[in-house]
Amino acid sequence: METIIIIVFLAGYLAITLEHNLKIDKLIPALAMMAILWALIALGIDGYENWFDSAQQSLVDGFSNFEHLDRMHLMEESLLHHLGKTAEILFFLLGAMTIVEIIDYFDGFATIKGFIKTKKKSKLLWLFSILAFILSAIIDNLTATIVLITILQKVIKDRETKLYFAGMIVITANAGGAWSPIGDVTTTMLWIANKVSAGQLVIHVLLPSLICMLVPVLIAGRFKIFKGMIDGDLDDESPKSKYGGIMLYLGLGAILFVPIFKTVTHLPPYVGMMLSLAVVATFAEIYSNKKFNISSLEGEEDDNAGHHSPVHHSLSKIELPSILFFLGILLAVAAMESLGILFNAAGALNEAIPNTDIVVMLFGVGSAVIDNVPLVAASMGMFSEPLDNPLWHFIAYSAGTGGSMLIIGSAAGVVAMGMEKIDFFWYLKKIAWLALVGFVSGAIVFILLRDFVLHG
Repeated sequence: METIIIIVFLAGYLAITLEHNLKIDKLIPALAMMAILWALIALGIDGYENWFDSAQQSLVDGFSNFEHLDRMHLMEESLLHHLGKTAEILFFLLGAMTIVEIIDYFDGFATIKGFIKTKKKSKLLWLFSILAFILSAIIDNLTATIVLITILQKVIKDRETKLYFAGMIVITANAGGAWSPIGDVTTTMLWIANKVSAGQLVIHVLLPSLICMLVPVLIAGRFKIFKGMIDGDLDDESPKSKYGGIMLYLGLGAILFVPIFKTVTHLPPYVGMMLSLAVVATFAEIYSNKKFNISSLEGEEDDNAGHHSPVHHSLSKIELPSILFFLGILLAVAAMESLGILFNAAGALNEAIPNTDIVVMLFGVGSAVIDNVPLVAASMGMFSEPLDNPLWHFIAYSAGTGGSMLIIGSAAGVVAMGMEKIDFFWYLKKIAWLALVGFVSGAIVFILLRDFVLHG
């Protein structure tokens, strides 16, 4: 039965990786794989020798001697445990996505365009790169990429120039997301699972991430495409709503408040995110001058189409397919973890490659091909190192920045590909090597910092 389970897992993984070729949204194989894996476990529960207790991070003693009902009870407990841990991540993401959509409702991101005062391409490269690095650490790398490419489309008209800028935004946004607990889904997963703390993550990963951004930008700055001036005028575009700027800073501040809330109260991050959402939603309702509540149904509010609460509007725009994908993939990985398959795989991997740094860097390269969410989820089941072990910081760095090496290797890359119609092979030829140089440079800095400064 275990062989069938591994085959189902690998087939689902392959379907997720080949999403663009199969033209099937990755949430479908993720959900199907999750349901089939747990069904196979339930049907064959009496035939398994091992059971991995995720709460204790160890194999259950004497599982092979358990009665059928005891095995079923343990399986149900494990599934409930994993669902709870997955729900923490999902509700955190739901809160963050809604806050970002509320900012967008008030056209708050147009405020960022006001920072662009120069027409010099080299200065614009640095400006977009720094904005991507900082923004992605706060509102996550996917959203930062969407915001900056939207601005890019208004500022730069030449197609080739725009493609190069978009490629650099992908690299710098992924680098920026890696060092912040709220900057990338994978770092958020590690933070919520108590593998890393916010402070130690920043101390260990900020400098390597900064190097991962700086090296490609310094090299790209010498390219002919980034010399000279851009065509056209810079429009002084103010937000459509007079509250745009206020909502931008309020929303970003509310998201930044979440790690502080967790540090003070020791409650899971989604609790702080729900509080932040409540505060931002309150101001959104007040500023909109419309007396509708968060739970009102569309069509009940007014005869005018689209005349409804900004919060309701924002909730209707969040990316539910992504949420369902995370649900499917995290519970599918949990199924593999529960049978001890990942635990045993980690042992085999450590025997084959004794150097953990090489293993983690291979994870980074792998995240360019395979989605980094299941890779990090798998690594959390493979290793049992304690909170803030440097291994987790290196995994956060590698999974966060390694995806830049292919345009399909990160959520930021996929969205840039869609928005700018970037060709896979164009990116592979022109941008991928810059991402690789940045990734390796940052990894070397991480290892030196860890061995000679922080733990020397």
